[in-house]
Amino acid sequence: MQPIRIAALYRFASIGDREVVRDRLEAACRDNDVLGTLLVAHEGLNGTIAGPADGIAAVLADIRSLPGFEATEAKMSSADSPPFHRLKVRIKAEIVTMDQPDIDPVEGVGAYVAPQDWNALISDPATVVIDTRNDYEGEIGAFAGAVQPNTRTFREFADWFRGEGRALLDRPEPVTVAMYCTGGIRCEKATAFLKSEGVADVRHLHGGILRYLETVPEQDSLWQGDCFVFDERVSVGHGLSVGEHSLCRACRMPVSAEGRASPLFVEGVSCARCHADRTDAQRQGYAERQKQVALAEQRGEAHIAAALPPAKPAPG
Repeated sequence: MQPIRIAALYRFASIGDREVVRDRLEAACRDNDVLGTLLVAHEGLNGTIAGPADGIAAVLADIRSLPGFEATEAKMSSADSPPFHRLKVRIKAEIVTMDQPDIDPVEGVGAYVAPQDWNALISDPATVVIDTRNDYEGEIGAFAGAVQPNTRTFREFADWFRGEGRALLDRPEPVTVAMYCTGGIRCEKATAFLKSEGVADVRHLHGGILRYLETVPEQDSLWQGDCFVFDERVSVGHGLSVGEHSLCRACRMPVSAEGRASPLFVEGVSCARCHADRTDAQRQGYAERQKQVALAEQRGEAHIAAALPPAKPAPG
């Protein structure tokens, strides 16, 4: 059996008729046995898809044939089992939601930093490193010394920066801000936002954490822990190997090996993070769902409840 190819991609480019693009990409995915999620907005495309190597190549070729999407990059990885069990091609107002309509992630974006140059930048004492991801992502992995805004969603990032975030830059000498996220997309908007707020020197990791983990040797890496991804792999490490985290099917949050040892963790039912927030009736429902998932696995089938979409925004 051939490994499944996974492509994570995004590009900011104008899309006039979102419905036409959605239908075209959905047909391309179905024709090539490709599953996953693609978001279509007037500002561009974002998503992660998986399938046979030739199928992924065909869908990427179709995307790159769209006007403005010729240079679309994709971060490639592989898996032994399907990371998705269904296809979703959806129209959205934004491909990553920040609720800051006046920023321009094409014209106003910060300077890109190649993965091989990232270590030197973030090791400089004059650099403030900011993780643009959310709290649960930063909890399982981050770059050494990075500031964690601890936002629950990307929508909160602007308020965080206008509050306590700006105080980080209050120094006698000008500072450089270095930002990072999973695949780069959130930094396209976050760096443009900081520049619109008057921050002069704003940079971000080109290709995000995923490109860094793929290209920087582990012995040279400043990354600590796992990187959360929005599919059934849950997390990845250096070389994009599958990480140690699983997903709590109740709250859709990552659970470490230590977390799975907690008496509050029950596969498919609860974890220490959500146990107190769920009623007995909810846990009973989750237990029944998990029973059906286990029975489906015994039959060699994929139960759709085992692959419900994350409760948080799509990756970036």
